[in-house]
Amino acid sequence: MLRYIQNMGRAFMLPVAVLPAAALLLGIGYAIDPEGWGGGSAIAGMFINAGGAILDHLAILFAVGLAFGMSKDKNGAAALAGLVSFLVVTNLLSADSVALLRGIEVEEVGEAFGVIENNVFLGIITGLISATLYNRFSGVKLPDYLAFFSGRRAVPIIAVFVMILLSGILYFVWPLLYNGLFSFGEWISGMGALGAGIYGFFNRLLIPTGLHHALNSVFWFDTVGINDIGNFWDNAGEQGITGRYQAGFFPIMMFGLPGAALAMYHTAKTEYKKAAGSILLAASLTAFLTGVTEPLEFSFMFLAPLLYLVHALLTGLSLFIAALFEWTAGFGFSAGLIDFVLSTQVPIANQPYMLLVQGLVFFVLYYFIFRVIIKAMDLKTPGRDDAVLSAEAPAGAEEGEDLKNTHDDKYSRKADQILIGLGGKDNIDTIDYCTTRLRVNVHDESLIDEDQIKSSGAHGVAKPGKNNIQVVVGTEVEHVAEEMKRLL
Repeated sequence: MLRYIQNMGRAFMLPVAVLPAAALLLGIGYAIDPEGWGGGSAIAGMFINAGGAILDHLAILFAVGLAFGMSKDKNGAAALAGLVSFLVVTNLLSADSVALLRGIEVEEVGEAFGVIENNVFLGIITGLISATLYNRFSGVKLPDYLAFFSGRRAVPIIAVFVMILLSGILYFVWPLLYNGLFSFGEWISGMGALGAGIYGFFNRLLIPTGLHHALNSVFWFDTVGINDIGNFWDNAGEQGITGRYQAGFFPIMMFGLPGAALAMYHTAKTEYKKAAGSILLAASLTAFLTGVTEPLEFSFMFLAPLLYLVHALLTGLSLFIAALFEWTAGFGFSAGLIDFVLSTQVPIANQPYMLLVQGLVFFVLYYFIFRVIIKAMDLKTPGRDDAVLSAEAPAGAEEGEDLKNTHDDKYSRKADQILIGLGGKDNIDTIDYCTTRLRVNVHDESLIDEDQIKSSGAHGVAKPGKNNIQVVVGTEVEHVAEEMKRLL
């Protein structure tokens, strides 16, 4: 079950990866026409409408993206099944269809069926079921006279009938489910700034397992009516409130974690400072510019779990403070400088530059708290543990010569070294990846050599489940994963 949820978290990143395009388009549009929001400029209107086209159809993107991402061989037929499934369910359960079935006016149907056409939660459900159908029936063989519909072509057809059955079930269950989810969203929203802080704490705490994506979908998208990202970029909602589940991340990603990196650099052993500095500087710049923090977080997550707990608490505090003072900004990808600049152009952003002031405070907090704890408890952060810095002189290179890729570039070398650390070709079951991590299932966990993996330059290794290994590579993970698959 844990493995399935982790794979779902990885698949979430496929539709989420489209959001930066929406943010960029909307940011440009609002910058051109900050007063009329497209009403005073045809060019601004074009950009805003183009960005809105993505945000207004997130549910379809999730249905297609999850169906494709969770399929066993990433085939387009799975994505088609996801689209077909979503269209069938949303049409059968639309307010018009339900009103016709009940013989009543559309206005009497109820809110649950009125919002079903772009509900991300329903997109997730249909996407996951479609992937399951694809994995189960994509190899089915029919009699010769129906051979054209065998295999992958059969999946969308099967999906239609399954979705009719699902629609019948949801006809009774959906109102209860929707009202329950809506009540949960209202409960968190009703907690105001405290609710935002609690969310921020658990968002970071779940990073090692990859389950934070499921939590994010509740607050960022339209699963329970919060839809913080969509409303922010649509310039909808209430100024000072919309964006509260995003704003507090900017001080952490842009300032807090770089402050922690500086503390780890200053506490590194003299002989390792140069190596530690190169690793921490690169990770800090990535966090500051793009908001991708996993390379930096994994540098201390397992070496010093107490520091990671402090990091989660400080993240919750940051979201609480930003929400309390109603300083808001938003992001399409993550809370880095690029998204911050774009979000300041959105009219609904409220005193976003105060987040930079808050960020400076958190830089100091992270620096002194991390430095004191590292020194007091002699924690083995980068520069204080030999194995963490072995990337400059890769261990095991001799043993890896037989795996050497004829394309002698940095990706193939890194793939070689990681493959060795994972126990070699014969120990690999499956390889996949998300934004920054390789997700590998191995046959024998005892063959894993974490020091060897880290010698490749990987930022960290996580073991969220039995025979389930995650290697934090960074933003170049796609290239490394493809090289590993080629080697296999």
